[in-house]
Amino acid sequence: MTPSSPSAHTPAPRRPTVAFMFSHPAHFIALGFGAGLSRVAPGTVGTLWAWLSYLVLQQWLSPQHMGLLIAGSTVVGWWACTATARNLRVADPGSIVWDEVVAFWLVLWLAMPMGWWGQLAAFALFRFFDAAKPGPVGWADSLFKGFGWRGGWGILWDDFVAAFCTLLAIALWRFL
Repeated sequence: MTPSSPSAHTPAPRRPTVAFMFSHPAHFIALGFGAGLSRVAPGTVGTLWAWLSYLVLQQWLSPQHMGLLIAGSTVVGWWACTATARNLRVADPGSIVWDEVVAFWLVLWLAMPMGWWGQLAAFALFRFFDAAKPGPVGWADSLFKGFGWRGGWGILWDDFVAAFCTLLAIALWRFL
């Protein structure tokens, strides 16, 4: 590699650590308060954290307040995901799990009340749509790539489409 080649000037991607997570509030949020540091399936760990935190939060927040929390978390998450991806030097790092958190909160907020089995089904459906990226989720994942505000929105966008697909499947399940 010569000094004039583009990759000679591109810094290597960073691996998130506990120190990285605590170095900036955006990192702490985007890494899901530590869930994204999991070396195994961080998106699944982030979704599990979302599930547990939703069950705790709904004890104190009305549905309207939960909706406001989700809306605010989307805006703050957009900023946090944008900054963290830039600082990790990866356009859509797997360790950023705030997208899973907010999208799964949205699923639970719109689909509740559900018993444990219904919540488990919602979890499994969401993980399927988010990981496999079939149809519209794959399309959404390809729309906003790169760094900056557009890329930060892209990190969130495909998970919102996965949430929509999950909610559609739940609606069909309830209808039938």
